[in-house]
Order: sequence, then C-alpha cells, then structure tokens
Amino acid sequence: MTVRTRFAPSPTGFLHIGGARTALFSWAFAKKHQGQFVLRVEDTDVERSTPEAVQAILDGMAWLGLSHDEGPFYQMQRMDRYQQHLEALLASGHAYHCYSSKEELDALREQQMQAGVKPKYDGKWRPEAGKVLPELPIGVQPVIRFKNPQTGVVAWDDMVKGRIEIANTELDDVIIARGDGTPTYNFCVVVDDWEMGITHVIRGDDHVNNTPRQINMLQALGATVPQYAHLSMILGDDGQKLSKRHGAVSVMQYHEDGYLKEAVLNYLARLGWSHGDDEVFSVEQFCEWFDLDHITPSAAQFNTEKLSWLNAHYIKAAEISELAADISARLATKGVVVTDAPDLTEVLALYRERANNLNQLAADVAYFYAEQAPSTADVEKHLTAEVMPVLKNMLTQMESIDWTAEAIHTVIAATVKENALKFPKVAMPLRVMLAGVAQTPSIDQVMAILGKEEVMRRMQSHF
Repeated sequence: MTVRTRFAPSPTGFLHIGGARTALFSWAFAKKHQGQFVLRVEDTDVERSTPEAVQAILDGMAWLGLSHDEGPFYQMQRMDRYQQHLEALLASGHAYHCYSSKEELDALREQQMQAGVKPKYDGKWRPEAGKVLPELPIGVQPVIRFKNPQTGVVAWDDMVKGRIEIANTELDDVIIARGDGTPTYNFCVVVDDWEMGITHVIRGDDHVNNTPRQINMLQALGATVPQYAHLSMILGDDGQKLSKRHGAVSVMQYHEDGYLKEAVLNYLARLGWSHGDDEVFSVEQFCEWFDLDHITPSAAQFNTEKLSWLNAHYIKAAEISELAADISARLATKGVVVTDAPDLTEVLALYRERANNLNQLAADVAYFYAEQAPSTADVEKHLTAEVMPVLKNMLTQMESIDWTAEAIHTVIAATVKENALKFPKVAMPLRVMLAGVAQTPSIDQVMAILGKEEVMRRMQSHF
C-alpha cells in the first residue's frame, strides 16, 4: 500500500499554528513512508471562503517548505463528482429528501432541549418499510439527508487516541446536501478521501465527532475506510485553548515577528510528539523519526519561551549569507538601506550570538547603516563634562593608527590607564556616540567594522 495523506484546510482565515502542525505531521508521515501528500482546499463554505484566505494558506505552506505532491484540489471545482455520488446514495436508499423547514427543525430542537433530550432530527421524512410519508409541501426545496444505520456501533482504532466506539443511535441523519443542491462538508470530505485514495487521515480532534458519520457514508458508498489519527488541541501559555489573544494568529505572523521557519518547524514537531529527549533536530531528521505512536493523546501546550530559545539556536546556526539577506529585507522595511560597507555578514557575525529574534537582530545592527540618535538620558549619564575631553584626545590619537580591532583596543586601553579610569567609563560613552545605545558587543570590534571615517565623523559630531 502506498501511503497517501492530505491536508484539507477551509479557506476562511489564515494558516494558524494548529493547522500548520496538522499539515507538518501529515506531510512528514507521507515522507517517512515514501508516500504522497495531497493538498485540498475545502471551500464549500462560499460565504466565508475568500481568495485571500486561500493565498494565505498557500503562502504559509510555502514558507514552511511543506510542498504537496498533488493539488491543490478545490472542492468547488468537483461539484459534478459529489452530485454523482449523491444520486447514487439516493438510488441505493442510503439517502433521502427531507422537506422539514428551518422553523420546524428549530421548534423540534427547542422541544427536545426543554424535555432534556439530546437534540436530534426526528426522522419525519426518513423512508421506512410500511411508513407513509407526509404529503410533499409546495415550494420547499428539500435537503438531502444520509440515512444513518439505527443499530450497531461505529468503531475504529484511532492511531493516536486508541479504540473509539460510537453507537449509531447517538448519530443523526446528517444533511449531506443543502436545499440549493450544494453538498455539505461531511459529504465532500468522504468523496474526496475516497477518490483521492487517502490512506491516513491525520487531523485535529475537533473532527472526532465527524468520523463515525463519515465512516458510515464511506461504507454506504462501498469505499475503503482510511485509518484515522486525531491530534489533540494546542493550549496557550496560560493553559487555555490557543486563540488570537495568545499573539500570532497565522503562521506568516511568526515570519513577520522574526522567527526562522526552521525554528517554527522544530517547535511544531515537538508539540505533542517526541523522540526520546531530542529537542533540536532538522526537518530531515524529523521525517526519518516521525511516527504516530509517539503522539500524545493529551493536549499540547504552546511555550513562547521555548520557541524563542529554538529561534536563537537556529539564528546562530544559520548560513550567514541567508541571514544577511533576511536582515537586509527587514531593515529595508524600516527605511534603512544596507550598503556594501560595512559588510553585513561581518556585522551579523558580531551580533547574532546575542539575538533570539530576527527583528531584534535587525534593530540591533541598524546603526551601522543609519546613525541612531542616543536618548537624552544616555547622553546625560555617559557624555559627561569629565569624560568628553578624554574622548576628544583619544580621537586625535586614533587618526594615525592602523584601523584594526587590536590597534583600537590598544588606544582605548592606554586612554583608560592614562586617565585612571575604569574601562566602561570610556567604552560606554563611545557606544552612545557611535551606536546610540550604551550596550553593544566589544566596542573595539564595533569600531573596526564601522570604519575609521564613519567613527571619526560620528564622534566629532558630539564635540
């Protein structure tokens, strides 16, 4: 058997973290077994589905590198296939037309709730042997309902949650086509999974309740039932269900917020799955190791600090030229143009050990390409009447030296000694003059990279 998995988002919003994890696990399972990964867009909710949302999902998948082997398939382009199978179910007696109005169904639901009974369709239009159906109402467009079995159980061995059994008496005769003829989500999924040969359905556990209905429909169609794996929900840092209030609403927001895709993928892989004590691993390692046996059935908790820690690791390990391209683009959005001098790769080599976020890293190095005005507080604290003459004298001494970090350090050290000062009393004012802040990496290295002419110009402007 060739393993075939699918990711089937509804384009009613962005690709969020939960959806991205589902996509990653489905993609990795297919890769592990040399199978195929199918991308399907479930766009039958016409009122809420938008082209922008479709593009946002595709962009998120592309950024993460979760390439599909087939698709994307759009359900709205497969209406003829659904219609054929609807007609087949009607002809075989596994589906029927229901003429109950919305008002009737609302009243029925209200009565059942008041009586303390689980709300459920009463089967008014369900055909049975010897049953006389009501007279057809005039002007009512009927829906199509699936004729669910009324005895027995639906059971499956969930690859995450274990054995699940649901009595058919608990299930309703679900609507599979609306009054205007458009098929509903549950029916489209069944037809798609069957016709696309999906062998393993890996999805969120909010779909567990749909599974028994879908299994019954697949069996009514004579289709092969795939294996199911339902992933637990993701909780936020506060233990509540992950939502917009927890920060990023889409995967692409993490990109905008300064996270590398490698860090996001590594973190998503560890959300509910583990490989021993391994915390840091590549996507290739993940695909090699991944299985469904080590997915926990309990909820996973999102930890922003852990994601930031991973991000710091991947920033340190990133190819410096690729990092430079990313930082250059981030600076450009702030109106800072990166020039050939100083070399951005040299700047980043100096700074990336300190960063856990690309936006932070871009902000830290911006002063190399656009002079940053120091705060009034830093000026008053560090550029004092006591130290300014010392710095002016040091500036004169630096005019004739070879412009290397070692030579610069020698001049600073001599200045400190001659004036009986501690090193920070000279270094911190230099940082304020050159970087606009009192904290930077080693000031002699900063000055060496910034360049002699620019250092002289910036220092001179403060005298």
